[in-house]
Amino acid sequence: GNVRMKFLKILTVIVMVSVIAIAAAGFWLFTNQPSLAHFEARVIGTTTDDTSSRVTVSWLGNTNVLVTDGETAILTDAWFTRPSDLEILFGRIGPDLGAIDRALERAEIDQLAAVIPVHSHFDHAMDAPEVAERTGAMLVGSESTANIGRGWGLADESIRVATPGQAMSFGDFQVTLFESRHFEFPNPLLRRGASELTEITEPLQPPVRVTEYAEGDSYSVLIVHPDASVLIQGSAGYLPGALKGIDVDAVFLSVGGIGGQTERYQSNYWAYIVNATTPEKLFPVHWDSFTHRLGERPQAPNLFWDQVFGLQADASIQWAFDRAAEDPLLQAGMPPLWEPVSIP
Repeated sequence: GNVRMKFLKILTVIVMVSVIAIAAAGFWLFTNQPSLAHFEARVIGTTTDDTSSRVTVSWLGNTNVLVTDGETAILTDAWFTRPSDLEILFGRIGPDLGAIDRALERAEIDQLAAVIPVHSHFDHAMDAPEVAERTGAMLVGSESTANIGRGWGLADESIRVATPGQAMSFGDFQVTLFESRHFEFPNPLLRRGASELTEITEPLQPPVRVTEYAEGDSYSVLIVHPDASVLIQGSAGYLPGALKGIDVDAVFLSVGGIGGQTERYQSNYWAYIVNATTPEKLFPVHWDSFTHRLGERPQAPNLFWDQVFGLQADASIQWAFDRAAEDPLLQAGMPPLWEPVSIP
């Protein structure tokens, strides 16, 4: 009996120590962020009033890209909610109306022609119907994105399911969504989880679990104006040949996770997105935190999302700059948060 009691005491101590160690490790992962301060010198300067182009582009975090000529404005994703780590992992999520208020005010957005999610995951499409409704915009995207809009109560006349490769007119802008691919997670468990649910087939009413925001279709978004052209690549995936023959002035290139991919994958991604479109300017995006509130400066993801989940912000941004340095005609820089940059 004494031996059994000693064993149970030892086992209890081991369990308690293990729980404390796991809790401490979790606390460390979720409360620490890698420093990206060394990239601050690479921020491209904001626009001036004496530009020859009417087109400016503002980065509003993640893959929110605001393109305007002063008369017509188009915004990709429009995702400003930043759920907590616990909500993403274990709870249910939905649009944060206060966060949307703050972002629209900070970006001085009151009217939009179109809101275009690059695909239908929560960190791209969740807020889009609310932003479209507030700004009088058309919600444009896949059938899955349309079901997010329907679930939020957006009117049918404010929803447009895009036909890949077919241009849509908004003011002087021509917008075309080209079929693309989502980033392929190197981790097989993450890759399998991301592919389990691919479509949203019924109107989606939040709050719901993160996994209910299925990918739908992923797009490369081409925005062309008489003065400038921009490509927004909202996920670090590619479809060979999809952008053949398309030249742009600037690319907003999603780099989240690319630093942990194979050299072959990285080379293909660069070839099929950047080399294919021969931009003059390149901005790495989709590397900042999606759990920290949007402020005046972008924040790096915490160590859980950066290392365990695999965003690898530092390595991914550096990869983009290293590849861009091989092309003397390409100017690569960090996009300034909230502030307009002239294109070209």
